[in-house]
Amino acid sequence: MQRLFNSLRPLILGGLLLALPIAAQSKNIKPNPDGLPPHDVKDLHYGDVLFYFYQDDYFDSITRLLAARQLERIPHTQGEAELLLGGLYLSLGEHVEAGRIFEALLKQNTSEAVRNRAWFYLGKVWYQRGYLDESERALRQVSDKIDPRINAERYMLLAQLMMRQQRYDDAITALSNWKGAADWTAYAQFNLGVALVRKDRLADAIPYLDRVGRIETRSEELLSLKDKANLALGFALLQAQRAAQARPILQRVRLEGPYSSKALLGVGWADAGVGEFKRALVPWLTLRRRSLLDSAVQESFLTVPYAYSQLAATGQAAENYSTAIDSFDAEIKHIDDSIEEIRSGHLLGRLLNDDKKDTLTWYWQLTTLPNASESRYLYQLLASNEFQEGLKNYRELNYMSRNLHNWRDDVSAYDDMLDTRQEAYKLRVPKADAVMAATDLEALTQKRVDFESRINVIEKSNDVAALGTPEEQQTWARLQRVEEYLAAHPEDPDLAEMREKHRLLTGVMYWRLSASFKARLWNERRAVKELEAGLKETQKRAVMVKAARAGVPTNTGAYATRIAAVRARLDSLQQRLNDASVQQNRFLQVLAIRELEGQKERISTYQIQARYELAAIYDRAADEKSKADDKSKADEKSKAKP
Repeated sequence: MQRLFNSLRPLILGGLLLALPIAAQSKNIKPNPDGLPPHDVKDLHYGDVLFYFYQDDYFDSITRLLAARQLERIPHTQGEAELLLGGLYLSLGEHVEAGRIFEALLKQNTSEAVRNRAWFYLGKVWYQRGYLDESERALRQVSDKIDPRINAERYMLLAQLMMRQQRYDDAITALSNWKGAADWTAYAQFNLGVALVRKDRLADAIPYLDRVGRIETRSEELLSLKDKANLALGFALLQAQRAAQARPILQRVRLEGPYSSKALLGVGWADAGVGEFKRALVPWLTLRRRSLLDSAVQESFLTVPYAYSQLAATGQAAENYSTAIDSFDAEIKHIDDSIEEIRSGHLLGRLLNDDKKDTLTWYWQLTTLPNASESRYLYQLLASNEFQEGLKNYRELNYMSRNLHNWRDDVSAYDDMLDTRQEAYKLRVPKADAVMAATDLEALTQKRVDFESRINVIEKSNDVAALGTPEEQQTWARLQRVEEYLAAHPEDPDLAEMREKHRLLTGVMYWRLSASFKARLWNERRAVKELEAGLKETQKRAVMVKAARAGVPTNTGAYATRIAAVRARLDSLQQRLNDASVQQNRFLQVLAIRELEGQKERISTYQIQARYELAAIYDRAADEKSKADDKSKADEKSKAKP
């Protein structure tokens, strides 16, 4: 699965979808002939999606992409966004939704190379998920104009899905004309050999399996394939009663490899097949010292006493059969205890207890088992794709459940915000009401009108003193009072000097006021205009305050309704996730229990065989003893005769 993701990631990152939105980097990027041309990211929210995507946080990336698309915030990158969304769904195993997106997009005007790659990876994921018909349909959409290594893998996938569907004739036809890279050629020859064996064409299968079984390589993957080919060919020869030919082939299997136990068992049967039971004991005794969890080891508990029995070592045979029965009894009890532990519902919790990476990734797999009684029986189950995929689904359900729980906590924060807002209203609304009640906008507007009218009168009457400073107006008022006094005493000769001074001071004062009158008049009119603008803004805000004041309960209620709807939706989704988690838990429990019951059934069968053989040994021993006793009695009678 890791290899599959690594092959898909370049398609998502560059070849099919997007380029880094940095001009300096884009100059150094070589164009991908199988992808779209690089371009800058123009939508801010799409850049936000890519930020999480490049950190392998695919769940947040999908969430933000869906939100941005719903809010129509990615107008310039809709096509790229859809392709990215399909790739993200694919990376999380949502192959149905990814397939829908890809099929819709690939019907559009896209290059043949892009279509080939998209169909190939979609078919590959469907194959991993076990949807073989959909996988074959997608893989057959790919033309041969694609990278040779990818094309080789495509043909290999087609052949493998045919074999999984037991269409061996189709698989043989597809693999007979194989052309591809050396490593894929080895897989092709192995699969062709297996398909021929399944069709009872051993003679045709031998050259292919033998060729794979002799390859020279240091690759661990190919070494395992080499062991597997030798094991398959060796057992096929054993089934064809060709034990002498099977032994050297089975001996090619590495003793430290994953298939060594089955190879040791096969070597022993090859020796037994030619009557070399003493030599057969060597691999079988070696095998019996290994873990009883291995089916080959379990069978060795029967083959060892069988060999002793064939060598007429009846005592050792009986002892080994008794040991086998006791070992099988203990193992069956352990399996029963493990089944009960699994039925208690704690299996998945223990399996995922050490899973610290709180993200969703396509290639996640369980690599370690907890220290529990049932763990020792689950290694073979964990090697199956069905259980790994099911466990990954359960893990994703748990992740989404925790995510919804966190979102619900976030929604609760909005309740606190509304409460805070209500408290703020309780404090601020009375103050606002008091200010609004104390503010007479009509009176202020009338005052502005009066000010403007007075300025007009001042301008029309050229009342220069009316716009003077307070000191100037005070001085002008004193001059007016002096003028009134002088006017009241027109004939008084003692006031002649005062009259002259008054005339001079009045002229100077008037000249000063007259010189600055126009400027002061302009300033006053500007002040009136500013006052008018201020009044208009005040009136506007007063209207807004009144509207807000009237809408306070309604707005809060609408927000509360939306929050309640979101919370109800989250609760509904949480319940659906819980139900799905329970069902997935039961499904995985059924798989685990079925695996353990299969092991128990196999061990019980071995145990019955051991009991039968032990009983047969006892019966033969009893018959021999009875015959010996009868012979002894007959001899005594013959001696007693005269």
